Amino acid sequence: MTDIETIYEDYELLDPDDRYRLLIDLGKALEIMPDALKTDATMVRGCSASVWVYPTRLEDGRLHFLADSNAAITKGIIALVLSTVQDRSATEILGGDIEGMLAPFDLRNQLSSNRTQGIPNMISLIRATAERFAGR
Repeated sequence: MTDIETIYEDYELLDPDDRYRLLIDLGKALEIMPDALKTDATMVRGCSASVWVYPTRLEDGRLHFLADSNAAITKGIIALVLSTVQDRSATEILGGDIEGMLAPFDLRNQLSSNRTQGIPNMISLIRATAERFAGR
């Protein structure tokens, strides 16, 4: 997965239509999430589209997330969110500023409110997962 800084370097150079395409491409590049993991327990609440996020712990304790959505732009948004936390330790995730890393993308002004309304819930689920894995 591409890191957030590299994605932003590309994003800031694009016009709005190409920014949509970049988000869609990010979503297409997500690791495939098996349908068996797309359950009520892994669903992110409050999103206009269906979004699922499933955490796993790597051998060295870092967290790795599988995610999917039934909407291309939303899938790209979750890919963008995951680029801020993927394969990091629970402590790093809890100490990171996910919203701050996403702020330069100005998604609220780039996309409709329907597309962005679930972002806080995605972030909340990721943080809750990190807290659980950190034993808090």
